[in-house]
Amino acid sequence: MKKFNWKVLYVTGFFLLISSGSLFASDGAEIDSGATAWMLTSTALVLLMVPGLAMFYGGLVRTKNVLGTMMHSFAAMGVMTILWVIVGYSMTFGSNVLWGWFGWNSAYVFLDGIDESILEAGVPEYVFSMFQGKFAIITPALIAGAFAERVNFKAYVFFIAVWGIFVYNPLCHWVWAEDGFLFNLGANGAIDFAGGTVVHISAGVSGLVAALYLGARRGFPKTSIPPSNLVMTMIGGGLLWVGWFGFNAGSSIASGLSTAQALTATQVAAASGAIAWIIIEYFHAGKATALGFVSGILAGLVAVTPAAGVVKPFGALILGIIASALCYYAIIMKNKLGYDDSLDAFGIHGIGGIVGAIFLTFFIRESWMADAAAAAGGSWSMMQQLGVQVAAVLIAIVYAAVLTLIIIWITDKLFGMRSSAKSEMEGLDSAYHGEHGYGMLNPN
Repeated sequence: MKKFNWKVLYVTGFFLLISSGSLFASDGAEIDSGATAWMLTSTALVLLMVPGLAMFYGGLVRTKNVLGTMMHSFAAMGVMTILWVIVGYSMTFGSNVLWGWFGWNSAYVFLDGIDESILEAGVPEYVFSMFQGKFAIITPALIAGAFAERVNFKAYVFFIAVWGIFVYNPLCHWVWAEDGFLFNLGANGAIDFAGGTVVHISAGVSGLVAALYLGARRGFPKTSIPPSNLVMTMIGGGLLWVGWFGFNAGSSIASGLSTAQALTATQVAAASGAIAWIIIEYFHAGKATALGFVSGILAGLVAVTPAAGVVKPFGALILGIIASALCYYAIIMKNKLGYDDSLDAFGIHGIGGIVGAIFLTFFIRESWMADAAAAAGGSWSMMQQLGVQVAAVLIAIVYAAVLTLIIIWITDKLFGMRSSAKSEMEGLDSAYHGEHGYGMLNPN
């Protein structure tokens, strides 16, 4: 019997050991295990934001509407995931069709053609597609805050499905796809690192249009509509803060310096936004409230979202302060104007997104300016970039407003978007889901 060659086993084991840190796809593209691990984590963190948002919104409505309000966020997790896999990823990151209105790549339909695809960043395309899919989930869920406590659940599900296809996917394509026209606007394109324009402006503006179309909740503003559970709202706000690290730092599609820069900017803006809000609130109303603190967190986070990859900590701090001040003022104006944006979707997400997308221009780090100038073959112009940012914001506002009005009108004609008076009096939990969020407690 031939003697077993142990040397071959040792050598084979050695090469298996040293290669364990990096894998190779069948096409030879190398997987960066560090970047992939971070992107997997970021994907989970962004998904965590959805139940965080459900808790944040659920605590702000009346007891009889807690489950119905939370279901708006959870329903988006199901509906938008399915649509994203079928057509959303293709419409967003495919090549231009219909004069660049949206993208299309048949290989992306059902994600069928990316089974063994590895991106240049060293991340499996499955991971990138799932990460981006989480943005498609949370964006329509944000809109629900504007018409909480008065929308037909069936109509809501139809609305977010159509809205995702015709509003979110095209906007996402324009801003983040390599052949998107906002991506290529001006010398260096519109800056939207993690979704100030794509997510927050589109959701905030769409929420405002929906709130105005549907009208106020019955009894608003004469009848007091107090939050049911501010403790739950604060926990939800905390989960949103944690999840936002995936939202912003994950948008680097890397695990390196740019990731650290975005993560730091995110933390600083959230903190400065929260402190600025309660200081403003204290001088304006004489008290620093828990709701004010978490509202400031969100204002800072929203404002830094488009800017996280291009601003230093000082810029993030200032953006948080500016956003809190303007969002606070926007909510005061809402109360004076009398429209019923139930949970201030426009006041925080719309205004905060606009602040971040425009004011980031004044705080861009020097290294980014140098890279932008080199890419443009000349010098970088702050005023030119400001013009690009303003143009992108205005385009997003107009497009989201017009398409949302059309979609909500169609939805209303098909299903009746507004809840009936009986359903609103009974509460959405019972009317649409046959349940109560707090057991035997009085749902009113």
